[in-house]
Amino acid sequence: MEDAQKKDDANEPKIIYKGVKVIPLIIGNETFERLGSLGSSANLLVYFTTVFNMDSITATTIVNVLNGSTNLATLPGAFLTDTFFGRFTILSIASIASFLGMFMLTLTAAVPGLHPPHCIEEHSTSCVGPTQWQYIFLLVTFALLVIGGGGVRPCNLAFGIDQFDPHDESSRRGIVSFFNWYYLSFTTALMIAVTVIVYVQSNVSWALGLGIPAGLMFLSCVLFFSGTKLYVKVKPVGSPYVTVVQVFVAAIKKRRLDLSQGVKFSVFDDVPGKSIFPKLPYTNQFRFLEKAAIITKEDELNEDGVPANQWELCSMQQVEQVKCLIRILPVWISGIIYFVFVVSLMQIYVVFQAQQIDRRVGGSKFEVPSASFVAVSMMAVTIFLPIYDRIVVPTLRRITKNDGGITVLQRIGFGMIISIPTLILSGVIEEKRRTSALELGHFVSPMSWMWLVPQMAIAGLSDAFAIVGLFEFYYKQVPDNMKSLGGSFFFCGMAMSSYLTSFIISLVHKATTGSVSGNWLPDDLNQGRLDYYYYAIAGLQMVNLVYFFACSRWYMYKGTDGQDIDGKLSETLMIG
Repeated sequence: MEDAQKKDDANEPKIIYKGVKVIPLIIGNETFERLGSLGSSANLLVYFTTVFNMDSITATTIVNVLNGSTNLATLPGAFLTDTFFGRFTILSIASIASFLGMFMLTLTAAVPGLHPPHCIEEHSTSCVGPTQWQYIFLLVTFALLVIGGGGVRPCNLAFGIDQFDPHDESSRRGIVSFFNWYYLSFTTALMIAVTVIVYVQSNVSWALGLGIPAGLMFLSCVLFFSGTKLYVKVKPVGSPYVTVVQVFVAAIKKRRLDLSQGVKFSVFDDVPGKSIFPKLPYTNQFRFLEKAAIITKEDELNEDGVPANQWELCSMQQVEQVKCLIRILPVWISGIIYFVFVVSLMQIYVVFQAQQIDRRVGGSKFEVPSASFVAVSMMAVTIFLPIYDRIVVPTLRRITKNDGGITVLQRIGFGMIISIPTLILSGVIEEKRRTSALELGHFVSPMSWMWLVPQMAIAGLSDAFAIVGLFEFYYKQVPDNMKSLGGSFFFCGMAMSSYLTSFIISLVHKATTGSVSGNWLPDDLNQGRLDYYYYAIAGLQMVNLVYFFACSRWYMYKGTDGQDIDGKLSETLMIG
């Protein structure tokens, strides 16, 4: 059987990793896809209230459901990818679905019959709302966008990593650069989306403003498919998620086995001969799960060496894969709390601050759109990441001998540290803005919009460390046969953070209404204390930082600090 296995392995075509040669195609595809998706979604709230004549509550609900559904769709997207279809196939289907969804959204603006008649009197109660068929057309559009986002988001980064040889040192360094350039493409796309495309939509034409993202998505598809013959296409190896459940079930069934006594026993540690994934070393954590790999008298193996009942006997590789996922969870929770800072400052309240500050440029009539201030953070990232990748990392690499210059958890930690002074600075600036507005009795403060630039720029530096670090952490630390799950970890973390931020805002609103200090978060920020809210979130981030440090000291990186299962493991696992 071994001779046959060697013969099969010899007949297997050698994998040729193109690495950096195909990365421009993947990064280009990602940039255009992001431009398309962000360009379509960044201004949807305004689109629904002005073109579809929806009230603000309905429009906000639809946008929140769309964003949440797209982020949560990454879970089934990752499952289908790793279990049945592989990343290339899912990316192909998802890219086409995204283009069709954006094209249909463009039609809702370009074709008069697909949206309500224009309402001449703004905010009038007599405006005609969308018909049932117009709602149905929107629903189909959103379904395609959700399918597209649910497939592209968890797969694109993992597909890029597939193009590098995991056993080659230069390829491993290439992966570090790939993470930086990947996030740079994201920030560049977001910056253009919230400035140029939003301006076209609001001031030129909605049909043109939505048509541009659709056209960019078409270019993304063309760029992606042009490298079809060059890509490394990793085939799915069965359901890794069923494997996780099997390990827990088998461990529970064998829970009465005692690992502490002195009788040696055998463990099942089969690794498929054709597997391209590196073998995970043994780690001395969560030892209860190791009972799933103990071979007892009742366990039987088929002729090909596979357990007859995989719900009673699992391999140690399966056990170590589950251990990897469990180790990630505490860091994932910390990431959710960090994102509260991102959502609160960069996605919500900086917009409200901008609406009550002087946004005129140089005394002219032109005003910076309030939704465009996030571009300051993106610009900071765009400037910083190339410097970090080309200067800082090589310098640190020579000192630390680490491929990334510093460890990925250290990078995340730096970002979390930066978030705390950023929130404190934001609170100080808000207090100054509020005071200046109240002194004059005006709704809009006479302070220049430039006062908001420092807090947003520093927030961008925090993102450059923490968010890029979290991207890299999830993709590198999940088991190699579950890479798409790494993307799901990130996007589901963002979704959970959005829900958590909404809960915190609601809690603060209810707790401070009627208090001595008054409601912190009213519609008119001049009558509230947004600065107190910023300070409270800074306190939350301090607690989260301590928790993250504890997780980092405990964390064991995948593939390190372990020993070969064939050696030490057999000497340490005992039963009575």
